[in-house]
Amino acid sequence: MTKYLFILNDPPYGTERSYNALRLARNMLKKTEGQIEVRVFLMGDASACAKAGQKVPQGFYNIGDMLGMVIRAGGEVGVCGNCMDARGIKEPELIPDAYRGTLDEITEWTLWADRVLVF
Repeated sequence: MTKYLFILNDPPYGTERSYNALRLARNMLKKTEGQIEVRVFLMGDASACAKAGQKVPQGFYNIGDMLGMVIRAGGEVGVCGNCMDARGIKEPELIPDAYRGTLDEITEWTLWADRVLVF
């Protein structure tokens, strides 16, 4: 089983890098039906991607919902704790099943992964 780590750095809105990364992660999980493992780690401004309760204009993508789709498809989502603190995001404010991560965790995930994709 091939293991993929997606590291996102960009904010949820204003650029499309996080959006495109999550589209790819979700589609990879969908197309392979359990044949791969996907983990997503949010760093820097991307930590805001996991904030629950995002309100966007009708017809506009919702990054929080997209992260939820990745999780429901079997992916795992960690959020940099230091990055959360710098942005005033508390763990109870995260979408369901996303959690506060650490530098040690992303280090372990990087060593675990067969492929690392950075957005």
